[in-house]
Amino acid sequence: MRVFGRWKGAALALALAGLPAAVEAASFDCAKAAAPDEIAICASRALDDADVEMATRYDMLLQLLAMGAAGDLPDSQRAFLKTRAACGSDDACLAKAYADRIAALKKGFAGIVAMGPF
Repeated sequence: MRVFGRWKGAALALALAGLPAAVEAASFDCAKAAAPDEIAICASRALDDADVEMATRYDMLLQLLAMGAAGDLPDSQRAFLKTRAACGSDDACLAKAYADRIAALKKGFAGIVAMGPF
């Protein structure tokens, strides 16, 4: 588990390095943003960064989960998107929604690591 701890930051950095920057959030095209939450995310570097992290963690976790658990992940993502949309353009609400979602995704990774050894 200790070895995984050293490498997980490097793996996330590599995954993030290949993603497009600035004008596109990870989970949607900012050029097509119409909803208040999407516009707010595209206007805020911090929220855009949170979106990139969330989308990267989501995509990675989806690839690691077994079929049954992988089916639950899209359901929880849809629930997150509803929560995010309900925030509208409220940056504090959006930041909390992302923090909560990222924490939930990290918990999913921790569950996989707990099944180790790796």
